Amino acid sequence: MKRLRIWLKNLSLLQQFFTIAFLVAVAFLILFLTIVPNNIDNFVDAQMHTIIHASQDEVIANKFDLGNDLSEEGNVRHFVYSLVRDEYLNEIDDDTRAILSRIDPDIDNELEYFDGTLDFDGRKVVYSIKEANGFSLISVIRDDYRSAYSKALTDSTINTTLLIVVGLYSFVMLWVVTLIHPLNQIKNYIDKIKNGEKAKLNIDRKDEIGEVAEALIDMNDELSKQAKIREEMIQNISHDLKTPIATIKSYSESIKDGIYPYDTLEKSVDVIIEHADRLENKVLRLITFNKLGYLNDDLKSGDNLAMKPVVEKAMMALVAVKPEIVFESDLEDIYFHGEEEPWRIVVENLLDNALRYAKTKIKISLKEEGLFIYNDGPLMEKERIDKLFKPYEMGTGGRFGLGLSIVKRVVETYGYRVLGENMNDGVIFKILKPKGKRFLGKKVKDD
Repeated sequence: MKRLRIWLKNLSLLQQFFTIAFLVAVAFLILFLTIVPNNIDNFVDAQMHTIIHASQDEVIANKFDLGNDLSEEGNVRHFVYSLVRDEYLNEIDDDTRAILSRIDPDIDNELEYFDGTLDFDGRKVVYSIKEANGFSLISVIRDDYRSAYSKALTDSTINTTLLIVVGLYSFVMLWVVTLIHPLNQIKNYIDKIKNGEKAKLNIDRKDEIGEVAEALIDMNDELSKQAKIREEMIQNISHDLKTPIATIKSYSESIKDGIYPYDTLEKSVDVIIEHADRLENKVLRLITFNKLGYLNDDLKSGDNLAMKPVVEKAMMALVAVKPEIVFESDLEDIYFHGEEEPWRIVVENLLDNALRYAKTKIKISLKEEGLFIYNDGPLMEKERIDKLFKPYEMGTGGRFGLGLSIVKRVVETYGYRVLGENMNDGVIFKILKPKGKRFLGKKVKDD
């Protein structure tokens, strides 16, 4: 059985269909050669006995009128046996007498009819005995009639079965073809995509094959978008890293030659260190972005992390970067779902982004609805808002970054939403909790 399964797996769908069809045909053939003929014989014998009974009842209704020829009644031959005289009252030929000699007319019959069959010289004889008024009526069906009836029934059964089987096979064949054709289309579509060729897949089906086709088209579109994003991202990363690398290289070569590009040796080295720090920060952000791509929410449902200390730590780390910027905070004791380190990265990135554009102040609010970070910097253009969270999109001032992309990954992993909006006098970023939930302390309640 295992070998058969392995063998079938190596066949195409069409080959599997023809193999199964062949096996079913063989099973039908065996069925017709063994079970069906025997069942037909039993059915025919039952029908013959029914015909004999009807004929016997008619003879008995005539009260065994021996003045009439009772030897033949339609397709049934009747023989009246006198139990008193112990002899047949009909004239019987030798062939019939040989048959009747194998039938005992004097039976203790408690049944209405005593039915039986016997084989005689290759013929099947169907008979029935009915006793009435001291007589036994022995009735035998004509052999040619039984044979003709059996043949007609067999032919009808075979023809009907063959018609049903052929119709069923034709229907299944058409159905298999309707499966194979779209599957071949899907295979060709995948092969073209694999070889980097342009491909179209037009399958108008609403079943599982249609769903697979739509999923493949969506997947190909998404892969194309991802490939384009990766290409743009690599170009942007290269462009973003090129400036600090070029600065470090040129300043180092100048210092090696005894030239100080920035007045003094100390100031020139400070520029190198500054750009090295920028380069390190960009590399760390890129590593963080890739690392957070594997972030999973394996925590139990509900809020488990106190966000107020997380926000306060992030503020303390950045408040001294630009002393001229005023930080205002309105923080409630609110809990978020998730782990501390990813959420701290989120807050630091949002504050770093706000610090980059703020003119005079940054305001942080932590409420039941979520986290809000406002800065009074310039308003964002609509095109910029649409691409805020895409990796390495160019921002205001021609700068590239991954900070907001990291924010989006963490926030969506934990089931929250993040968005940026223009205010009348600045820009605000919002991290909103899932709809339909209210977070109160450490408890979660459905609205």
